[in-house]
Amino acid sequence: MDYDEDDDYSGFNDYNAMLDTDELVQDENFQKAVLRTSHGRRPVTQAKVGFTAASGRLATAAKGRLAMPSSMGRTGGMAVQDGQARPMTAVRAAGFTSAGNRAGVGFDPFNQAGRGPAPPLEPKAEDSPEEKIRQLEKKVNELIEESCLANSRAEFQLALDKAKEAGRKERVLVRQREQLTKGDQINLDLTYSVLFNLANQYVANEMYHEAINTYQVIVKNRMFSNAGRLKVNMGNIYFKQRNFPKAVKFYRMALDQVPNTHKEMRTKIMQNIGITFVKMGQYSDAITSFEHIMSESPSFKTGFNLILCYFALGDREKMRDGFAKLLTVDLKIDDEDKYLSHGEDKQYNLVLEVIKNDSLRQIERERKYEAERCIKYAAKIISPAIESSFSDGYDWCIEMVKNSQYIDLAHDLEIDKAIMFLKQKNFQQAIETLKSFEKKDSKVASTAATNLSFLYFLEADYAQADKYAEIAMTADRYNPAALVNKGNVLYAKHDYEKAREFFKEALTNDSSCIEALYNLGLCNKRLSRLEEGIDCFYKLHAILRNSPQVMYQIADTYEQLEDTAQATEWFMQLIGVVSSDPSVLARMGELHDNEGDKSLAFQYYFDSYRHFPSNIPVIEWLGAYYIDSQFCEKAIHYFERASLVQPNQVKWHLMIASCYRRSGNYQKALETYKQIHRKFPDNVECLKFLVRLCTDLGMNEAQEFATKLKKAEKNKELREQRTTSAGRRGSGRARRESSAGSDLDREGSAGQQSRGSKKQRMRPKLDDNDRSPYTSQPQEIDTTYSDPLGPQAERPKTAARRKGPHEDDFGDEKLGEDLLPE
Repeated sequence: MDYDEDDDYSGFNDYNAMLDTDELVQDENFQKAVLRTSHGRRPVTQAKVGFTAASGRLATAAKGRLAMPSSMGRTGGMAVQDGQARPMTAVRAAGFTSAGNRAGVGFDPFNQAGRGPAPPLEPKAEDSPEEKIRQLEKKVNELIEESCLANSRAEFQLALDKAKEAGRKERVLVRQREQLTKGDQINLDLTYSVLFNLANQYVANEMYHEAINTYQVIVKNRMFSNAGRLKVNMGNIYFKQRNFPKAVKFYRMALDQVPNTHKEMRTKIMQNIGITFVKMGQYSDAITSFEHIMSESPSFKTGFNLILCYFALGDREKMRDGFAKLLTVDLKIDDEDKYLSHGEDKQYNLVLEVIKNDSLRQIERERKYEAERCIKYAAKIISPAIESSFSDGYDWCIEMVKNSQYIDLAHDLEIDKAIMFLKQKNFQQAIETLKSFEKKDSKVASTAATNLSFLYFLEADYAQADKYAEIAMTADRYNPAALVNKGNVLYAKHDYEKAREFFKEALTNDSSCIEALYNLGLCNKRLSRLEEGIDCFYKLHAILRNSPQVMYQIADTYEQLEDTAQATEWFMQLIGVVSSDPSVLARMGELHDNEGDKSLAFQYYFDSYRHFPSNIPVIEWLGAYYIDSQFCEKAIHYFERASLVQPNQVKWHLMIASCYRRSGNYQKALETYKQIHRKFPDNVECLKFLVRLCTDLGMNEAQEFATKLKKAEKNKELREQRTTSAGRRGSGRARRESSAGSDLDREGSAGQQSRGSKKQRMRPKLDDNDRSPYTSQPQEIDTTYSDPLGPQAERPKTAARRKGPHEDDFGDEKLGEDLLPE
């Protein structure tokens, strides 16, 4: 069949012999050429090349083409696997075969269906050396942690025991590693932790020698990195032992170990060096350290210490420069305006409530307080030294503060200046300084007026005290100190009800105002509101646990409530605090005497007499006790003491003579009566006993003393008549005066009535013979104890200006004995 030349498929079946590749494998020239190429230099594949059984040729995917090796290192031709010809397909290679699915075999790319599950892991033997070492290391870490926790709870002995146990176990751990020839695997960090913790616990238990030895072990081991810094701790130990030269030595060695990049650490070490030089009195060397710190990293503590060194050397100009440099130290505190509330922005106000007292705010307050404290103390110290007078020096400091960033401290320094005048007993200058604040802003004016009211109250100028208390309350109605001073003025005027209201208002503004709480209790006692008064004193006792005044008031109030058991208990607690107070011991003797326990009463009265042998009521009780006990000779000693205290009281001399007479020593009694007659010639009782004794002894002087007795009795009758007539004329006036003062006396003596009646019963009764020398003229002595706690405790507590929780450091000194400590 002939094909046209225009046939589109002509020549399609023609074959070119040049394209036949079947014989290329056997062609040596071609194979050599291939070996010279990059393809020929490839590694030989592991797959075997298969030949067909029929022709012996390569099995190819396309006739006449050479199969290329796959990326997995296998040839593209068929290979025999599990009796099946493996085609070159990705699905088949992944394990997805139609035959496998039909056979019910799941996905098994690694052909592990016939092998079964993998065997379980073999557990490690618990008694293996490696496991024992691991457990022991864990136990050492736990002991270190327990030791640190015990130290934080102040259980120092327990912490030391745990640290020692950790050290023992760590040494066992090291030996076990060495036995297993694993010395190179020793945990140096664990060893360091054990030794460091042990040294710290030695220091906490004040075992300084052992601590030094432990630190030496760490420092001398060169395998511990940065161990040289521990020489700071060793220096601190020597500092505690007051071995200052060695402390400086170790501080300097530690300073050499710290690189210059750690500036904060170097600064702290230099601070220690400077303080140690101050302790040694080497102020020049201390100044060198402090000046270096102030040039590198200034702080208020360092600046204050530097000023102290200048002051010790008496260098005025350096003191001025140091104070000026102290005022340039930056507090590094943001603007205080961020804590001001925004009236319209509710979201901001909510955030402000959260950050107002958070940890960062507290740190800022502590920094600010430290700065104020250092500046005020520095001004107090250098002001007398930098100028000719204290006042001029303080004025210079105030002027420097006004020109600095701490301008708010200027008014506080002026208040401190007034208080320094008070310490120097220069009250007029103090008052003038405080009066200069009257036209200042309200806060400063309130502070100054409060202190002025306080001063005038101490001077008993109640009009001026009331005036400035009103000024202070007008400037700041919520000032508790001003309210306390106003209440004190009213208390001094016996207006207890109004005073009580002001004390309650002060407590409303400041529940921790101890002066207001104490004075409120006194007002309640004066108003016979004993239950309310004792509540106030109990609250105050919770704040001031060991205050003798508060405990005394509680005991005294219970006695007025006639609760003897509680009064006795509280007086016993008070004796535990002030064991040598004679008035408290006398009160205990009185309580036991009222209960009828004479032996205990004698013991307390005797202890009171031993500490204060001039208390007349105690002396009288002891003398009467010995008379009741028929030991008149011992009673003479106490009546002689009373006659020394009150030499013009005739009854003590008569009691001495009476004791001699009762003991049968008539001659000594007669001599004593004659001495009394020479000193008190008009005493009727003495003459009566002289007449009786002379008559009994048959002496001729009896008639002479009888004549003197008649004359003395006549003079006595004349005196009594004149007294009676004068009393009638003055009775009207006396009645008017008594009615005018009855209201005040009724309230003022309300707290003393019950106690007074008991004191009348406290003395042992003397029989008629003993009382005969002075019963014709009964002269009751004042049995009110001169009680140091009593009168002082009854006075209201005055209040001076307060500026903050730490004001007692340099602002609010205790002006007088009435101000309780904060």
